[in-house]
Amino acid sequence: MTDIPRRAVSRTAKLAALPLGFAGRTVLGMGKRVTGMASDVISAEIQQRTAEQLFSVLGQLKGGAMKFGQALSVFEAALPEEVAAPYRQALTKLQEAAPPLPVATVHKVLAEQLGPQWRTRFAEFDDSPAAAASIGQVHRAVWRDASGGTRDVAVKIQYPGAGDALLADLKQLSRLGGMFRAIQPGLDVKPLLVELRERIVEELDYELEAESQRAFRTAYADDPEIFIPEVFSTAPRVLVTEWVEGLPLAEIIRDGSTAQRDEAGRLMATLHLSAPPRAGLLHADPHPGNFRLLPDGRLGVIDFGAVARMPEGTPEPIGRLAGLALRGEADAVMAGLREEGFVSRTEEIDAQAVLDFLRPMLDPVAEEEFRFTRAWLRAEATRLASPKSPAYQLSRHLNLPPSYLLIHRVTLGSIGVLCQLEAKAPYRGILERWLPGFAPVA
Repeated sequence: MTDIPRRAVSRTAKLAALPLGFAGRTVLGMGKRVTGMASDVISAEIQQRTAEQLFSVLGQLKGGAMKFGQALSVFEAALPEEVAAPYRQALTKLQEAAPPLPVATVHKVLAEQLGPQWRTRFAEFDDSPAAAASIGQVHRAVWRDASGGTRDVAVKIQYPGAGDALLADLKQLSRLGGMFRAIQPGLDVKPLLVELRERIVEELDYELEAESQRAFRTAYADDPEIFIPEVFSTAPRVLVTEWVEGLPLAEIIRDGSTAQRDEAGRLMATLHLSAPPRAGLLHADPHPGNFRLLPDGRLGVIDFGAVARMPEGTPEPIGRLAGLALRGEADAVMAGLREEGFVSRTEEIDAQAVLDFLRPMLDPVAEEEFRFTRAWLRAEATRLASPKSPAYQLSRHLNLPPSYLLIHRVTLGSIGVLCQLEAKAPYRGILERWLPGFAPVA
């Protein structure tokens, strides 16, 4: 493993090495199975080989390629079991691991960012990475603080060439957009890639990430449920933060107890819904690799590279319209959707049909408790993706305003993780506490 291949032609060649012929047929099969159309038999061997090579290539390229793979690994919960199984193991590996950088490159970055005497700032430094992400990898170390004491820390090091790699990948990865259409046919992957592109500069700036992490830590200081690690030092491409010891959500998904699954799901929902009103920020990267269940029961959050700034909190129409839909007020829901730009102000569309389209999506908050499952998500995917379904026909008339794109992406990603966890929790109560406009006014 060397530095991220910088030249677009080099990265494009690696992406082209993916078995796109096999993958294309597999995606076609996904679409046919999800939509209920005539089913083709797809070789399990081809699926397995495609999954393994997908992990290998995306992991080596890192950058936008790995970020795309991480997104796919969350959405696998929506796919039929016989289709998803060969992909699950390979794709979920992207959430916790990737081929590491050479030690010499790690030391070079540390010297450039922390100074030639960087070793004096650490009592210990482990050259073997503890984890890898889309644009950097993490090393465990012992930091010497200003008082002469030491602290266990995570040292996040950005891959050389990450910026150029991200830009090149996002241009090339539109070729794999069909994988998303198998799950949500109406989703145009181009706005998603545009949104990712707009945030690349922010994600590449570790000093900006440190600022976001400090804001989260202040908002959740002494919180009994959410733990945000301290930031000790930062440079544009190196970030030193408090080490978080806990059980990764990926392990809980794989073989955690029911109690662990339920609690992890409840805490994830609490974090994502409470952060905008408490911190004015939305944690925008809800894949399992970013979370740990701590020994004291709190949810540890360890990555703040993707954060949406929401100084006014969550938009009030989201909660208000959800509440109206649960109460069956079709005309009021339609008026609100038109006002926010989800439905054209001029297009004729039946209000009750829109309510019937939305209502099943609100099942998780219709009762006091709900258990997310892969089966529930697959059923929703089938309802929304089948061309014969009224929901599918109606979805072609609905729009996603750009201002809601990131919220939509985080919501879908979080639901995917909750379904992987198969977590049961009082989600309605969480919304009533944290989502503006959702609870009825007394």
